[in-house]
Amino acid sequence: MLVNLNDVLKKAQENHYGVGLFNTTDTDMAEAVIAAAEEMNSPVIIGTAEVLLPFGELKLIAPSIIALAKRAKVPVVVHYDHGLTFDRCLEALKLGFSSIMFDGSAGDTDENLKQTAEIVKIAHSFGATVEGEIGHVGQADNNDGEAKDLYTTPEEAEAFVKATGVDALAVAIGTAHGAYKTKPCLDIERLKEIRAKIDTPLVLHGGSGLSDDDFRNTIRYGIAKVNIFTDLCLAGKEGMKEGLEKDLEYLEIRNLKVEKIKAAVKRKIELFGSQNKA
Repeated sequence: MLVNLNDVLKKAQENHYGVGLFNTTDTDMAEAVIAAAEEMNSPVIIGTAEVLLPFGELKLIAPSIIALAKRAKVPVVVHYDHGLTFDRCLEALKLGFSSIMFDGSAGDTDENLKQTAEIVKIAHSFGATVEGEIGHVGQADNNDGEAKDLYTTPEEAEAFVKATGVDALAVAIGTAHGAYKTKPCLDIERLKEIRAKIDTPLVLHGGSGLSDDDFRNTIRYGIAKVNIFTDLCLAGKEGMKEGLEKDLEYLEIRNLKVEKIKAAVKRKIELFGSQNKA
């Protein structure tokens, strides 16, 4: 069934488990994610991000993932991740996404507040939820996830939520997008302080590549939504490589790719604690 963030994250926060956002660029990945969620009886968040649109255009993938969500046996949020422009966020809403993230974190803080607040008003009129970001989650390939001056402060988080009315808040505590070159060092004490300041569900970006203990600790101390993409790509690549080495036919390789991605999603669902929480 198609739901929004409020339908899944509030329960996750109250019961101390995390719900995974698994970004997808095609129906193979989407099929794998939904199948894994149904087998694990877990709520799930599926979608795509603005930076991924060159690999799966919004108008092409939206009808498929929304249809999958509507007929799924578990709650599925269809989320537009890291929306960088008003036009693309509005397009996602008009196409039927039940949730969007507006990411103005790389720009001026006041402008981020203003634009996020405006997007919240618009999205709520569609019955959709909004995730915002304060602080800045960096890129693993240049190690700027370790730049502590970009980390979210508890005061910033509290002010941002009050000014914008977001339904979920992405915080920067030491993670980064992409594949890590060095082991990330997460600021759990900062996360605890943010959680103590606000009741809004918190989001961890840059989840792929973290240790199991990292995931458990962040969820234990306040994270309700965890974003995963790179790990799915690596699993799919492994499946295709295995299929090619076995000289399988194209469709057999495709099925092996889907199974590998599904297995990766199931492992994350178990790790996040959302199994049997649908």
